[in-house]
Amino acid sequence: MKWDDIAVYALVLAGIYLLVGILFFYAGKEKIIDGHGAPPPIEKQFSGTFLDTIPGVDAAWTILGILESLIFILVVVSLVRLEFMPDRRKGFLLSALGLAIFTFSILAMGQNVVGENEGVAELFTYAGATGVLMFLVLMMPPYRAGDWVSRVRGDSGQDRHGPATPD
Repeated sequence: MKWDDIAVYALVLAGIYLLVGILFFYAGKEKIIDGHGAPPPIEKQFSGTFLDTIPGVDAAWTILGILESLIFILVVVSLVRLEFMPDRRKGFLLSALGLAIFTFSILAMGQNVVGENEGVAELFTYAGATGVLMFLVLMMPPYRAGDWVSRVRGDSGQDRHGPATPD
């Protein structure tokens, strides 16, 4: 790997770990550690819906907190297993991202139940962006060659799209 491959690889993975890890740490902490059941506005929002009875708003809130905490735990396990190293497969990181998509889907379902169409659209966007992050991880080593950025330039100093420009 050349310097540009290493720099982009490190920055992209650091961004993914920070974004996903911190987002789901605080989301899970709020539901599992800080709170005891759903806050009153959430209870009111879902009052009278099927979620009010099956599994119940407090139970649904706790289940979401468990899922969000599990995503954070998978990110931590990925870091502990040194999956950020270019030669390591990123099974736990990809599992965390996959679970994040699933969690966004559950959140979107809840928003759909109460007719919060803007919330559904936002969550759909979050799930799609997380899918893009998964794709990006799969485009980096070890799933692709180590020169994943620098290979765009050929030996002649010319990239595939035209003459090279001075660096």
